[in-house]
Amino acid sequence: MGNARQNDSINFYTRKWVKPEDLNANGTLFGGSLLRWIDEEAAIYAIIQLGNHRVVTKFISEINFEASARQGDLLEMGLVATHFGTTSITMRAQVRNMITRKTILSIERLVFVNIGEDGEPAPHGYSTITFDRDRMPTTQPAG
Repeated sequence: MGNARQNDSINFYTRKWVKPEDLNANGTLFGGSLLRWIDEEAAIYAIIQLGNHRVVTKFISEINFEASARQGDLLEMGLVATHFGTTSITMRAQVRNMITRKTILSIERLVFVNIGEDGEPAPHGYSTITFDRDRMPTTQPAG
């Protein structure tokens, strides 16, 4: 996700192009497509921050859709870790239009839980954001 050290600010690195298959019946971006993209990006961010392929979405707070997007729009998504629990990581998300810089969506809290090999929540041992890939898992989970 990049270096987000400045005042807990979000940096925008993941980009999506709104294509016809992403649209709803009104010809605008389907909210479900956008939420799928956010959940996937947040899971990847949690994996990198916690150093474990086994993470699950636990909680997503109120989702605030602030503007719509149309076919051909370029969107950028940003995440930043805001809290590390014993077995969890909490982050904030924002999506904006790359050209207009208008915010499309914001989510104040997404919580992911670190899962052990037994399928239960497991302590991860981290309390700060990593800005490198030093926690990136080097092995795939079995199965």
